[in-house]
Amino acid sequence: MCQPINPMLLDIPDQFETERLLIRVPRPGDGAEINKAVLESLDDLRAWLPWVQVEQTVAVAEEAVRQAVVNFYTRESMRLSLYRKSDGLLVGSSGLHNIDWTVPRFEIGYWVRNSMQGQGYITEAVTGITNFAFDTLNAERIEIRCDALNERSAAVARRVGYTLEACLCRQSRSADGNSLRDTLLFAMIRSEWLERQNS
Repeated sequence: MCQPINPMLLDIPDQFETERLLIRVPRPGDGAEINKAVLESLDDLRAWLPWVQVEQTVAVAEEAVRQAVVNFYTRESMRLSLYRKSDGLLVGSSGLHNIDWTVPRFEIGYWVRNSMQGQGYITEAVTGITNFAFDTLNAERIEIRCDALNERSAAVARRVGYTLEACLCRQSRSADGNSLRDTLLFAMIRSEWLERQNS
């Protein structure tokens, strides 16, 4: 039987890099920059994300940043900001959520600011975060869930090599709470990831 992981004893780096991105845990003071990116993308994000249904202010964003720092150190979740290495621009946000350390299992979520769409940054980030989770956090399973109508999000999961395991019918409410939606469940397991690394 495998020994359970005590996540509080793991030395987890708070940042890492991909070819074009610095991926790091948010820091106190990041709220204004994150709020600006959210406001730029508000119309697109509101279709899919419940947390942007409320008024977005710098104070709200800063509070969320500070909570993300706490959650990282308690290993409850790992919110990650995506910065373009060439100029430090905040591209978007991602992270590892709904963590079950007994497996270990993680779920990746992501969004990109409007001005950075279509440039492959989210695909690069999700690939990097997937590698980080398997390499550094000893993940056995990583999931990506998205609204069945969110074609862009589903396309990212497919490009990175995740397998569509299920369509969960009427599984969740729309971001605005007005209708029931189907959820696509994509996943990658360690053996699949290792096979890709060795091919």
